[in-house]
Amino acid sequence: MKELKNIKEVKENLVKMIADDWALVSAADGEKWNTMTISWGGVGELWGKDVVFAFIRPQRYTKEFMDKSDYFTVSFFEGIYRDALKICGTKSGRDCDKTTLAGLSAEFDGEAVYPAEAKLVIKCRKLAVQKMDNAGFLDKSIESNYKAGDYHYVYIGEIEKVIEK
Repeated sequence: MKELKNIKEVKENLVKMIADDWALVSAADGEKWNTMTISWGGVGELWGKDVVFAFIRPQRYTKEFMDKSDYFTVSFFEGIYRDALKICGTKSGRDCDKTTLAGLSAEFDGEAVYPAEAKLVIKCRKLAVQKMDNAGFLDKSIESNYKAGDYHYVYIGEIEKVIEK
């Protein structure tokens, strides 16, 4: 894996990669780590910094790790890992060792963790977290994504490192 200078060097379409190919968001608490599949999120510029936006529902086990860590990663994979991403999106790390089940192994970069099998990793330092609130939904059809009232938390992380195979 090689480190890129910044996110602008990534040649692939990150919007497509998140929405269509999916990604894993991962965090560690010093002893354990967890990861989950995401298909909502973004990469952009905010507050004069290159950032990642990750959306996590309150009941997800990964949220506990995100809250305990100053860092998180977003990782992208070759198509052969689609089943692994399905496992990480449907199984909970509370109930099983889903990373082993998915055939993934941990790679650490300081406090940050990511699956070693990833083709592209974005390491982020948490800048902000905010719970979404339906009072801000101008398009009321968005509410259909929250029948249980489990509004996502939005994690904003400054991109510190981009690692590519």
